Amino acid sequence: MMRPPFPFVRDVAGLRARSFDLLVIGGGIYGAWAAMDAAQRGLSVALIEQNDWGSGTSQSSSKLIHGGLRYLEHYKFGLVQHSLRERRVLSRIAPHLVRPLDFMLPVFKASRAGPFMLSCGLTLYDLMAGLSPPVRRHRYYRPKRVRQDFPFLDGAGLVGAFRYGDCQEDDARMALVVAAAAHGFGAVCANGVRAVSIAAGDHPQVAVEADGASFTIKARAVLNAAGPWAMRLMGEAAPEVELIKGTHVVMPAIPGVRAAFLLTAEDGRVFFVIPWYGRTLVGTTEKTIARVEDATPTEDEIDYLLRALATAMPGLGWARSDVISAFAGTRTLQKADAESLSAVSREFAVIEPQPNVWVSVGGKYTTARCDAAGIVDSMAARLGNHQPSRTDVTPLPGAPTLPFQVWLGSTRAQLLVAGVDAEAAFTCALRHGTGVDALLVLIESDRALAQRVHPDAPFIRAEVALAQSHEMARSEQDVLRRRMPLHLIVGG
Repeated sequence: MMRPPFPFVRDVAGLRARSFDLLVIGGGIYGAWAAMDAAQRGLSVALIEQNDWGSGTSQSSSKLIHGGLRYLEHYKFGLVQHSLRERRVLSRIAPHLVRPLDFMLPVFKASRAGPFMLSCGLTLYDLMAGLSPPVRRHRYYRPKRVRQDFPFLDGAGLVGAFRYGDCQEDDARMALVVAAAAHGFGAVCANGVRAVSIAAGDHPQVAVEADGASFTIKARAVLNAAGPWAMRLMGEAAPEVELIKGTHVVMPAIPGVRAAFLLTAEDGRVFFVIPWYGRTLVGTTEKTIARVEDATPTEDEIDYLLRALATAMPGLGWARSDVISAFAGTRTLQKADAESLSAVSREFAVIEPQPNVWVSVGGKYTTARCDAAGIVDSMAARLGNHQPSRTDVTPLPGAPTLPFQVWLGSTRAQLLVAGVDAEAAFTCALRHGTGVDALLVLIESDRALAQRVHPDAPFIRAEVALAQSHEMARSEQDVLRRRMPLHLIVGG
């Protein structure tokens, strides 16, 4: 890297100072990966975000890096294999951010697929993952074992369950870290910069607003990766897309349970129940919306998820009063005729509706790195740069060089000695990686910073200080929703 990724410096003045090879609009996971990739190849890059890094769709996912087991049902074999390959890459380059997670898939007499078909599907899933996958291969559990380990599950018609592996991550944090890596490779980055209009041509110009001022950013090429907001910038040149809203609810922890669950609601939709920072994440719904402003959870959607939970896990006895928080996000998908929203294509596309202005549409969080590499391949070649992508072998900021479990044990011990409690120490290590060293420096200067921000969430005060000084956090929401998901964990 040309410079340390952190402190991640907001450089509005740098945006005005010169023209760039590439301007990326949108600081979500796709824009961040594209900016990092292009900057690493030697292109001059600017990356702007109207709100905060990962503040749009990228903060509202199911927090998973996964192959998409359910896509096998729709014969999306290429998408699944592509996703599993990326799961392996991300586990290697960011072991502190992407960690293995076991999933349980209960099977009932009334299930669409029985044990034999599911075993075939999971065997294919394991084979597609290749040699040395980052997770355990699948295993079948008999009904007695399932009832013993998970007594809260619906036992009527239960014929067993499969355990399989995928991975979990912190979506907003991942977007921040990738954007910071772009900064490390020389990209000029700034949040709080809103693109107002794009003038396409041989040398596109983008009118922006920042800090109460208006100015123009000049570039040889523009990537509009603003997700649900991208089409507004394109005007009549915007491709046809669908906005799909997904809602999640955050519930209390299920005592003693570390596995996630892939379940089916009464209407046939699958949904996840996932352990997350001492809570349980449940989702998602799917609904087409007309405007991105409509991406807020509704009571009907919350009730739908609670009914699905009550049917699949009656022993939990959860009610509306147990909902800690809820959130919704919007995916931008290619418009297509499909029998259901679940069958709408998540395949990624990049479109050039105007000269030297590209728009990214669709895709998955899991495949964003590889998809972005493909975007940059095309754009860089147009600009005369034929360097290959290297993001698949480039460790992300915070990735330790030691074997991960060795590093994790040592780092947790250092945090414990510094006064951080055991759960928060584990969480800090997984969220910050080797960036924990900066937290330890802060704690050494003020031992009170080792304490939790809130007693019910495993985040410490030093993380708040670091967010403000090193991570370009500019508001309370930046700190307490994205640098750490405190608002979701404690509610209110």
